[in-house]
Amino acid sequence: MTMGIHHLGLTVNSLSEAKSFFVETLGWKLVKEDASYPSAFVSDGKIMVTLWKVQTTPEVAFDRKSNIGLHHFAICVESMGELEEIHLKVKNSSYEVEFAPQALGPSGTKHFIILGPSGIRIEFISPQN
Repeated sequence: MTMGIHHLGLTVNSLSEAKSFFVETLGWKLVKEDASYPSAFVSDGKIMVTLWKVQTTPEVAFDRKSNIGLHHFAICVESMGELEEIHLKVKNSSYEVEFAPQALGPSGTKHFIILGPSGIRIEFISPQN
């Protein structure tokens, strides 16, 4: 009955920072922007992420251990080489790497997690190939 995720909407404190992360760091395409309700729509060609500028002051940070909501989201990466490339880009940026690429069970799949724009946890995962 369902066919996967159409898009994922994230509320961020800095729209320009979040947009830059997806477009410049990850190489995604900017699909659309809407200044009337500050937002940007970015896509890797398979999934779309909608970035919404938070509308409250002061901002309330999400705490994955205390709040109900998005714990993290995982982005599939085609190869181990690309996983390492993204890890190096993020490692050399202002974002915190929660843990470096490591095995995820005995399957050979590897993954790592970062605290991305607005502290949102993003996992990058690549099957063995």
